[in-house]
Amino acid sequence: MSNIDFEKFSKYSKPGPRYTSYPTALEFSSDFTYDEYIEFLENEKEKISIYIHLPFCRSACYFCGCNVVFTSKESKLSRYIEYLKKEIDILAQHVDTNREIIQFHFGGGTPTYYKAFELDEIVSYLKSKFPNWSSDAEISCEIDPRFFNEEQMKVFKKHGFNRISFGVQDLDAKVQKEIHRIQPLVLTKSAVELARRYGIESINTDFIYGLPYQTLESFKRTLEQSVELNPDRVAVFNYAHVPWLMRTMRKFDETTLPTPDVKLQIFKHTIDFFENRGYKMVGMDHFAKPQDELFGAIEKGELHRNFQGYTTKGGANLIGIGLTSIGEGERYYAQNTKDMKVYEEAIDSGRLPFERGVKLSDDDYLRKAVIMELMANFHIDINRIEREHNINFKEYFKDSIEKLQEFVEDELITINDNEIKVSQTGTLLIRNIAMAFDAYMVKYEKSKKTFSKTV
Repeated sequence: MSNIDFEKFSKYSKPGPRYTSYPTALEFSSDFTYDEYIEFLENEKEKISIYIHLPFCRSACYFCGCNVVFTSKESKLSRYIEYLKKEIDILAQHVDTNREIIQFHFGGGTPTYYKAFELDEIVSYLKSKFPNWSSDAEISCEIDPRFFNEEQMKVFKKHGFNRISFGVQDLDAKVQKEIHRIQPLVLTKSAVELARRYGIESINTDFIYGLPYQTLESFKRTLEQSVELNPDRVAVFNYAHVPWLMRTMRKFDETTLPTPDVKLQIFKHTIDFFENRGYKMVGMDHFAKPQDELFGAIEKGELHRNFQGYTTKGGANLIGIGLTSIGEGERYYAQNTKDMKVYEEAIDSGRLPFERGVKLSDDDYLRKAVIMELMANFHIDINRIEREHNINFKEYFKDSIEKLQEFVEDELITINDNEIKVSQTGTLLIRNIAMAFDAYMVKYEKSKKTFSKTV
């Protein structure tokens, strides 16, 4: 059974502003210019992580908060591939293509809405321009089991894909109907078995709690059924209800959403369910089998978290390709445009479809390092931070340490001369704890912006 103190967790997880930004409340803006972005790309030497966004879906899943384009027109999908290839060409003019690629990820949208030969075309073209792929690169794809077949799996096998994430969300028929995603267990199980037959050894399943008509009992049934999938990793995300940002969410009758107390019961049961079946909790939303490489990284203090979640492939520059994609370097974040017309116009003019981003100051860079260390490894080595950044930690972060005292008093963290360490319960509240180091949160909290609730 879990050692988590849910009374303390509940104290800090009442409805209120949610810390959704990454890794701080620092916002992207147009003040970070295209020329500055290009200068970063041309001068970076680190290994590379590549993300390609395939934004198309056949129809809407009403809970989804992703940037997607709904279409049934094949011509739109094939046209986008041509622009992806042009974007890769432009990138190759500004990035050292001999740098080693240690991570690649297809996200969406529904990546497998594309046919097998189209997926092959995209990956093959990328490899022709960026040929230096690590022998142990993490190569992954998000998959909607409703759009997945053996021909696509053959392409993934050909290109060395070794991780696949299947979206499940919920297995209750009433919930599935309400969220506009009918996906029987037998369909998902068939997709997972197909991936296994082709040698995929790391399979992830995603679930969401907080959806309409979910109850503790209905989610218990979903988890019991999910055992048949036997995933290596499981992600269980809190549904972020933001109808003011996502129009499809307005279709929900908000009275059908589970209350915060019910969501807390679901979350507690989920932790006990997976831990009783041999999984271990990784951070605030992941579970994995003990032999998973995530645990070796935790023990070494080498776990990282990026836009795709927890990973062992840290220390790389993330290059985002495609509509809305986000890139991350040591000293910047950058995002492509969300407008397809603007995207195409930029590429036709020989420019990357960059729209906005942020250049990190020395203080931003230091706080990013501290916050990401907390969020990934739930521990800060004070001595190492002092050496690497030439600061006196407790003097520099005096205000932050004062803000952390309530967490110390509730035994969610411990602080001594050498380290800050987060308890098991504290890992579930790591966003709240990390806020103490975020210099932008005061300004952020005073703004009128509202996001989702914590539970």
